[in-house]
Amino acid sequence: MKILILGGYGVFGGRLAQLLADLPAVELLVGGRNLAAATAFCNVFAGPARVRPLQLDRRALAPALQQEQPHLVVDASGPFQAYGAQRYAAIAACIAAGIDYLDFADAADFVAGVGRYDTQAKAAGVFVLSGVSSFPVLTAAVLRQMARHMDITRVEAGIAPSPYAGIGLNVMRAVVGYAGAPVKLRREGRDAHGIGLAESRRFTVAVPGRVPLRNLRYSLVDVPDLQVLPPEHPAMTDIWIGAGPVPEVLHRMLNLLAAARHRLRLPSLQPLSPLFHRVLNRMKSGEHRGGMIVRATGLRAGVSIVQSWHLLAEGDDGPYIPSMAIEAIIRKLLQGERPAAGARAATHALELADYERLFEGRSIHVGFRHEVSGASLYQRVLGSAYASLPASVQALHAPSAPKRWHGSARVERGGGMLSRLLAAVFGFPPAGEQVPVIVEFTEEAGGERWTRRFAGRTFSSLQTAGVGRNEALLVERFGVIDVALALVVDGGRLQLLPRRWSVWGVPLPRWLLPGGNSFEADVDGRFAFDVEIAAPLVGRIVAYRGTLDAHHE
Repeated sequence: MKILILGGYGVFGGRLAQLLADLPAVELLVGGRNLAAATAFCNVFAGPARVRPLQLDRRALAPALQQEQPHLVVDASGPFQAYGAQRYAAIAACIAAGIDYLDFADAADFVAGVGRYDTQAKAAGVFVLSGVSSFPVLTAAVLRQMARHMDITRVEAGIAPSPYAGIGLNVMRAVVGYAGAPVKLRREGRDAHGIGLAESRRFTVAVPGRVPLRNLRYSLVDVPDLQVLPPEHPAMTDIWIGAGPVPEVLHRMLNLLAAARHRLRLPSLQPLSPLFHRVLNRMKSGEHRGGMIVRATGLRAGVSIVQSWHLLAEGDDGPYIPSMAIEAIIRKLLQGERPAAGARAATHALELADYERLFEGRSIHVGFRHEVSGASLYQRVLGSAYASLPASVQALHAPSAPKRWHGSARVERGGGMLSRLLAAVFGFPPAGEQVPVIVEFTEEAGGERWTRRFAGRTFSSLQTAGVGRNEALLVERFGVIDVALALVVDGGRLQLLPRRWSVWGVPLPRWLLPGGNSFEADVDGRFAFDVEIAAPLVGRIVAYRGTLDAHHE
């Protein structure tokens, strides 16, 4: 199969080529106006797939199609928002030449308008699929899954790229170009407009049983989903899609510029694109992780329900996700599975199961969350991951669990003066072997009060489900100190990982965050705990490990 990738040396086109590198049956023509860049890309390309640079202009594609006669053209150039009056020139050229076409278009109007070529594409026997990327293909697949259980009325979604992913200049031109401009969407049951990048919401990407992304700010983006998804769900009254780039300080600057452009009726901010491109690609800090969330509200048997889908991508795997939809279609073509002829948005190109197969073997994790009536605190925070815990751990956190548990523990204390002082202030037990332990649970403030008695020494903490910046975390309060913990299921253990902390509600620096290796597990069918509380500059304060059994009255 000969595939011509327009903009094949760019961010998305280049990643697509790398995803196809293992296919010896593929020849990739890396096309674009910059022959030197295309040649440089091909010189470092590795894999059985063949590559060849090709200089061309997408606005005058017909001669190259006639000469090369590729089986498929992929437009990965953009920005699609700036294609102008001849925006569909590449599509028209492909239909005229009888060549199939896919693109990465993220421009809502562009994707929504591709249907005008449907009759011509069918007559030529070719498929023309537009918007073959995470938005709207992955979003649409998730919503179809959700629609099996409810009539969807409201959709919110967001994508948060890793700060280390890198962003292309054309993508930045597209984003900055609609900053402060009207964005078509569905609101309160009517066709309406939002203001690009001037409207913001906060979400937490939290795959059950994984460390969630930090609660991030997302701002409205002009993506195809806003126009092509509502017709597929007749009950949908509202849809909002945002992006959550970091660092947040740069994000907020863009928000302010977008708001100023809208209120003062300023011209497009697109001339600032190179500046934002340079700054964003240099200001790389924080965790090398990204994610995506789709949250839907709907009705089932007249009852309102909320369900959310989460994707978490670690390290370098996340940046490849936007290119995976086209990768999947090409792999299916090689197996003889061909999309139907016609021109349309690519919302039905793939199902969620197709993506899950692509994610196998990569550090990409997905999962659904939904409200469960009568769920316990840990069930609410863990979601579906709760079911993967050992039976003894589930038994302690179940809604009907006994309120008192007995056992014994080994207690160790830090040796420094400051650690001993802190241990005394919080009432932590002294060191000892086979120390009798009683743990009692009482409901309080919508959470659980844990009262621990070690041989007569008592200390307690209040555990609640996090909200706001602590969403999807378990918040444990010791006096005036709140520590937000991620509940992570790994290797049959429930790990408790500190993520944020505050004193009297005032956030404190993360580099001072108390830590320690703490987990719950099963030992010979019994609930086992291993808790360590330590702090930077202090070291270990206390550590205790042991087992508990339910006490039945």
